[in-house]
Amino acid sequence: MSPTATRPVPLTASADIDAPVEVVWAAVSDLRRMPDFSPELRKVVPLGRRTSGVGARILGLNRRGLAAWPTTSRVTRWEPGRAIAWRTRQSGATWVYELEPGPAGGTRVTARRVLPAYTAGTALLAPLIGGAAGHDRELGDGMATTLARIKAAVED
Repeated sequence: MSPTATRPVPLTASADIDAPVEVVWAAVSDLRRMPDFSPELRKVVPLGRRTSGVGARILGLNRRGLAAWPTTSRVTRWEPGRAIAWRTRQSGATWVYELEPGPAGGTRVTARRVLPAYTAGTALLAPLIGGAAGHDRELGDGMATTLARIKAAVED
């Protein structure tokens, strides 16, 4: 791995959505809908009875090119109308969506991936996904795509 591939880059994207916070929150906080928005996440299956709130667990099925893999995540932050976050066990990444009132009654949504370091699993998977740094670039683009799809869904 090259020196730039040994550390994850910070990933963030924001979008202004012409819909009230409550409407955007309904879309973002329903993790079963995330495959509708994400270019990589194909399916989400709740694990256990709890389907929302801190502690809820999900199984995610991901696909990138010919590579497909499952992940398990746990919701670590749940602030209705303000923020949701979940930590993916395999990568160690925490995915955060923060909402705030935007101009003219709309909502500003900021998505972030918090990842202090790559896990051993990421290093093993890297050759199959085009390298960790390449995947980071694609994930950054994917965050913008995800927000654009959320925007299109809730503004209709």
